[in-house]
Amino acid sequence: MTDNQRAITDEQRRQAMLIWDYHQMHHQVRPCDAAIGLGSHDLGVAAFAARLYLAGLFPTLVFTGGNSPTTAARFPRGEAVHYREHAIELGVPDSAILLEPKAGNTGQNIIFSREVLAAAGITPASVLLISKPYMERRSFATARKLWPEVEVVCASEPLEFDDYLKSIGDEALVVDMLVGDLQRVIEYPKLGFAIEQTVPEDVHAAYRSLIEAGFTSRLIPS
Repeated sequence: MTDNQRAITDEQRRQAMLIWDYHQMHHQVRPCDAAIGLGSHDLGVAAFAARLYLAGLFPTLVFTGGNSPTTAARFPRGEAVHYREHAIELGVPDSAILLEPKAGNTGQNIIFSREVLAAAGITPASVLLISKPYMERRSFATARKLWPEVEVVCASEPLEFDDYLKSIGDEALVVDMLVGDLQRVIEYPKLGFAIEQTVPEDVHAAYRSLIEAGFTSRLIPS
């Protein structure tokens, strides 16, 4: 950890773990008609998507995502492009991958991926959404709102919370991201972006406490 990275306390770690667990849907991964790898800063999404493809869980894989302020430096040619390249390096044939390089948010990830699949003549009844571990619930809620007729199964790289902290290397940033995603789970249904999700009181209390402690860099303006 560098000098400008803020450590978290044991209580903040406990609160963050509550939110981390809530964000994961705990779906049983099973074969689906297609998969969508949701773009982000986390190249582990592409690696896990490749692993699931090679295990025979789906025949077609869409990588979706353009650039955002948090990913432009890491993936200068766009999230989906870098994801595709990494998956091919890991053994996924280029012919199995569809590219959606424009999406700038989760709603666009879903809508544009659906359009890319349709253009390829694919109308799936079931879709495996592959995301960062703490993005499962938000991607599920978004897909259920924008693509209600498809069955959604969520998956993410099977990492424990502490392992994910180490992989990112900045504990406070991870907590900021967990808090930001939970805010979106809570607020986006009111804006028509996602279906409503029940938030347990202990998760809500942890969320409020972490905001009061200053973990606010990923919050959307109120």
